[in-house]
Amino acid sequence: METGPFIKLQRIKQGMTQEELAEGIVSMSYLSKIENQKTEASPEVISLLCTRLGVQRDDDKEITIKEKCQEWYDLLFETNDRKIITEKYEELESLLSKIHSDNLILFEIHRIRYYLILHEFEKALEQINRMNEVSSTFDNLHQFYWYKFKGNYSSLGGEFNQAMRMYKLAEEKLNQIKIADEYVADLQYTIAITHSKLRNTLESIEYANKAIDTFQMQYNFIRCAQCHIVLGICYRRIGMYDKAIKNQNLAKHLGELNQNKQIIQLANQNLGYLYTAKGEAKEAIYYYNQVVDDELVNTGERLAALTSLIKEYYKIYNFDKTKEMIEAGLEILDLTKHDDAYKLFYYIVHTYSYAINQEDELFERMIIDEFIPYLRKNKDYANVVVYANMLAAHYERLTKYKDSVKYYKLANLAYEELINL
Repeated sequence: METGPFIKLQRIKQGMTQEELAEGIVSMSYLSKIENQKTEASPEVISLLCTRLGVQRDDDKEITIKEKCQEWYDLLFETNDRKIITEKYEELESLLSKIHSDNLILFEIHRIRYYLILHEFEKALEQINRMNEVSSTFDNLHQFYWYKFKGNYSSLGGEFNQAMRMYKLAEEKLNQIKIADEYVADLQYTIAITHSKLRNTLESIEYANKAIDTFQMQYNFIRCAQCHIVLGICYRRIGMYDKAIKNQNLAKHLGELNQNKQIIQLANQNLGYLYTAKGEAKEAIYYYNQVVDDELVNTGERLAALTSLIKEYYKIYNFDKTKEMIEAGLEILDLTKHDDAYKLFYYIVHTYSYAINQEDELFERMIIDEFIPYLRKNKDYANVVVYANMLAAHYERLTKYKDSVKYYKLANLAYEELINL
């Protein structure tokens, strides 16, 4: 990498001001020109600056560092043990803090992805802001990962339009860089997921098919399964149920071949959604129970299945089973009450709890004051439709027709927002 950006990045990482680095070596204005590639400093000046930063050039170690970096990048690409990822990161961080390496910029960009994997979102944002100061010096490969990981950050924050803008900028760089096919396919899969979040169903199908072509050629069956799940969701949304079932079952089969519980139960959950959409409660309940009964399922997946069962049992007037599922949901939520990731499930479980126990005032207050504002804030228009209609039907039963009409109108407006996404 260029010396100027390297010095600037090391200075920023160490929390050193330009004045502190330049003192006794060069003027601040001259250091600024070096960092921003507006002048080329003498080897003696560069050596003094690097010495103050505590780094040195070591060409013998450069090949080793490059290999270790690539090994770490590959660990970030696939789902791997966080302990191993962290150990590799700490080893590289120690090496790169002492050596003037051409691999530093790419390593620092990958730190964004690293923090996201660890769910350390504040650190990821800090790293984005830090790297933004040297982003004007990025080459095409740097820019590819820069845009991709910024897209990852936006996506995890629910900002899917911003994420898509970043992913499309990354995609534009593909013609200008040489990169392994699986990395291209990973971006295509990520774009497919984001299109799905934005309800761009046809675009999601297009990108999922692009990704699956590559993953099939490489016999990467887990990534194939992930693509089949996306395709299954998309075909369900456009009413092509046979294709949707075929894709979810393919994903489930591949998950079973690889003994991947996460894939198996994600497919089961989506088969549940599919049969719910078809109005086949018995089949839907069967698949949701497959998820709930798996002791290895994580909290989020279990809550998703439990809330789905609550809705299904309530819809077919099996109130005993509805109450049983509500109790199970409340037990889990009690252990996760400080985790915002489960807020949606909290609102669903309590809404149905108040409804089934005929606690009308609590039911109304929950939906009006908390649940619908939460859904609108998160642009979850599909659920606004569901719960505005539920509230409207509630008011209709109470012969409060003015309130009923108000929330039926809200449901219609939310539906219009949904189809315009």
